[in-house]
This record gives sequence, C-alpha cells and structure tokens, in this order.
Amino acid sequence: MIVGVIGAGRVGAVLGAALERSGHRVVAASGASTGSKARRARLLPGAAELTPVEVAREATDLLIIAVPDDALAQVAAGVAAALRPGQVVAHTSGAHGLAVLAPVLASGARPLALHPAMTFAGTADDLAKLAGAAFGATAEPELRPFAERLVADLGGTVEWVAEDDRVLYHAALAHGANHLVTLVNEALDRLRDAGVVHPEKVLGPLLRTSLDNTLRLGDGALTGPVSRGDAGTVARHLDRLSAVAPESVPAYLALARRTADRAIAAGRLRPLDAEPLLDALTDREETTT
Repeated sequence: MIVGVIGAGRVGAVLGAALERSGHRVVAASGASTGSKARRARLLPGAAELTPVEVAREATDLLIIAVPDDALAQVAAGVAAALRPGQVVAHTSGAHGLAVLAPVLASGARPLALHPAMTFAGTADDLAKLAGAAFGATAEPELRPFAERLVADLGGTVEWVAEDDRVLYHAALAHGANHLVTLVNEALDRLRDAGVVHPEKVLGPLLRTSLDNTLRLGDGALTGPVSRGDAGTVARHLDRLSAVAPESVPAYLALARRTADRAIAAGRLRPLDAEPLLDALTDREETTT
C-alpha cells in the first residue's frame, strides 16, 4: 500500500516503520516539532516531509492520523477535501471511534479506528514490542477484513471495540497503565523515605510477580494487610504516611477501600473481618476531607 502518516510522533513514526518493514511504502509524513522531524528522518527516511493536506493527497491507499485526541477532529476536517474514494483513513486514538472521522466520509474515504494498546518511546526498539500487541479496532463490517490484515502486517492482534465502548476501553487502559506509573513511583519514593538505597531492586521482583499473578488469577492474586483485614497495620501505615508524605494518604485510602471491596466480593475477606478495617478507613477519610 501507499501510506502517509500525519503526526510522526512516537506512535505514528513507529507504525509507519512497521508497515514499511512489512513491504508497504510510506511516501509522506508530517510533524512540526523537532522530535517529530528527527523521528521521521530516523524511522521513515524515505518519506517526504509534507503538510497534513499534502500527506493526505499522497497517501493513495492508507492515511494514518496519529495526533493528540483533542486535535483529531480538526485534523480530520482539515484534510477531508484532499481525500479520494476508497482511501482508508485510520486514527490511533484509544478514546475516539469512527464518529470523529465523519468529515472524511464526504470524499468517499473509509474511516478506521486503530489503537495500539502499547506504550512507545519512538525508537526502532518499539518495533519488537508490536509483536503480539493488541489493537483496539472499530470499523464498519466491510472494512474489518482490511483492518485484520493491516494489524497482522503490524505484528499485532485485533480486539474489536464497539463505537459506544471506546471511551470505557481507553479509560481502562489509562487506569491500568498510566496510573500504574504513578503508583509505582509513589512506592519508590516512600522506599527512599524509608532509607532504601536501591528501591527499584526491592520493588521490581515484587511488582513483576504481582502483575503476573494478577493477569493469571485476577482477585485471587491479592495478598497483604487489606486482604487479611489487618486494620491495625493499615492504621499504622496511614499514621506514618501522614507524617512523612501526607500527599500519599488520599491515594492510599482510595486504593485500600477499593481493594477491600474487591476482596469481599471475591470471597477473600469475610465481611465480619472487614468491619474494623472499613471503620478505620472511614474514620481516616473523614479526617482528611
């Protein structure tokens, strides 16, 4: 296919490079920032640096729009007149479905939502990460075979997401991946506060095992004081956090409460044993609001 990429950022440049590796030809790419220009030169050296409208015109088979969510509608509207019938326009937003690409329909182009459930650094090393990666896809029925072939060329697998479920799909990924970064960094900071010289070495094996167990066992992987109903231990955690890192207390409380709810629902914690713990959490929540 003849392909163009609007937004040669971390995602767009890598997807373009992956398609070239599969035998397709990326003829043009756009990206105004210094980083985008450098990625285009590094990952898509054969692609001409053009404006978004020019890229849309040159990409006779597939146009990939990999821009921030809030800019997507404006970009789609801005290039719609340059498109042609049968041309596929695919965006990489997780939160948007097909509706945001409505302007391209007037020219006869076909919309596709194709979100890689993966984080990218914008380097050639990302190409290996695509192997087996899931792509949250939304497409009209007649375009699904094309989407499946395209994802296969990228090395991934398709996970179909309904139009109305795109925001929930993306919220789940952001909650799991983005908030995990915050949670892990909070834990690393608190270990440093406790005098641990190499917190990543202490936390790394524990987190990897916890993640693996959770993906295999769900709530059955839960361990720790909340799952045991150890109200006294949790209270001491909160006392010390309040003294050393009060900014961490609200997040700890929210996660402890949600963990207790899930532990009870999964049968890991008996409601009777949970009462002292829930009372302690409620008392602390009232004092922090």
